[in-house]
Amino acid sequence: MNAPPAVSSSSAGLKRGMGFFPALTSNMLNMVGIGVFTTIPLILTAMGGPQALLGWICGAVIALADGLVWAELGAAMPDTGGSYEYLQKAFGPAGFGRLMGFLFLWQVMLGAPLTAASGGVGFANYAHYLFPSLSPIGGTFVAMGVCAAATFLLYRDIKSIGTISNVLWVGLIVAMGIILWGGAWHFNPKIAFSFPAHAFKPSWAFASGLGGAALLAMYDYSGYFNVCLIGGEIEKPVRNIPRVVVLSIVILAVLYLAMSFSIIGVVPWQQAMHSNAIVSDYIEHLYGKHAAALMTVLILWVGFASVFCVLLGYTRVPYAAAVEGHFFAPFGRLHPTRNFPSFSVLFFGVASVAMCFFPLDVLIQGLLMIQIVTWFAAQCVGVVLLRRVHKDRPFSMPLYPLPVLIALAGWIFIFAMSGWQYIVSSLALVVVGVVAFRIFTARSADSETRPGG
Repeated sequence: MNAPPAVSSSSAGLKRGMGFFPALTSNMLNMVGIGVFTTIPLILTAMGGPQALLGWICGAVIALADGLVWAELGAAMPDTGGSYEYLQKAFGPAGFGRLMGFLFLWQVMLGAPLTAASGGVGFANYAHYLFPSLSPIGGTFVAMGVCAAATFLLYRDIKSIGTISNVLWVGLIVAMGIILWGGAWHFNPKIAFSFPAHAFKPSWAFASGLGGAALLAMYDYSGYFNVCLIGGEIEKPVRNIPRVVVLSIVILAVLYLAMSFSIIGVVPWQQAMHSNAIVSDYIEHLYGKHAAALMTVLILWVGFASVFCVLLGYTRVPYAAAVEGHFFAPFGRLHPTRNFPSFSVLFFGVASVAMCFFPLDVLIQGLLMIQIVTWFAAQCVGVVLLRRVHKDRPFSMPLYPLPVLIALAGWIFIFAMSGWQYIVSSLALVVVGVVAFRIFTARSADSETRPGG
């Protein structure tokens, strides 16, 4: 039996107060969000027909393979901060690893508020079904209110947050259960499998469409790593982190596919492609407007829950860096009585509120690309490097190195198929991040050489 991993300074002061089930519900809420209820039309559009559901399958394979990478790293280093810790230790904390950790932190500071704000904006877009006269500026204020409310609920200890996650998770299960129930009783295979001509003909258009569909699917699967970001607050992390990561992916892969088939088996894909509130339209088609309005309320519940869980995970990352002296000191502050990173929670909450003013679709896709370069692909390389050094592991991914190769190939495929404008913009952000790192290290070295520094 392996000894439990040592707790790093990034977890010092935090309480391991979240058990297996609250961690699982929080992870699933973070993965689902409102994205899956809005991206089904986009996935259908990406490939021009129901064959786009291959994107869900492709995304599930990549997510499960990458999830096993996260599970191994999370069990070996169950500290708060996730990839910030993994990348530093894999590439060397005194050398290249420090740059990789900084680049991860760099994209988190950009991506986390945008991701939370996207949930708020998605919430506001679905609210249009209930309030058709809601103006664009009114929708912006709704999105800002969602981010502010999530921040308010996060301003408390981790045990209370676990209870809130359980309550919000109920809304997710009810919403998906209603969708699946309707599909089970009204599914029409002639509608669901009405493929256009040459739907599966190998071509550049097919590959590009599959890449786009897989990217959207990964946006919906993304979040399976949330439990690793709060690893320092998870009870029995060596056992619970791998279980939470893998189970979250498997459960939601099945639910996503079943939900998508339920919808396109009732609403023709040609109509579904142009829907702004596909689940509401689906329920209206089956049960009428009143039932659709109630379903929309449930979706808004889940959308709010996703913003809550996104902020929960990401607020712990700069805290971990600040505690180790690698980021601005205020982010290392803990609440004096409730032991949570209070400054970090407030910073990301305020930043996400501010981001609600911006159009997010293109920005989010660009930021997903920088995450592939500085985070996901780098972590696949990192786990290989760590295996060469550390032979004893609390959890070892099965069939190694196959999951690493599948995950890395999947990320490269999505990146290559995303379009030149996203590739260029993401690489440019990496270059800016490297420059910022040079400035940060130069100032740190200067302050250390000053008298009394």
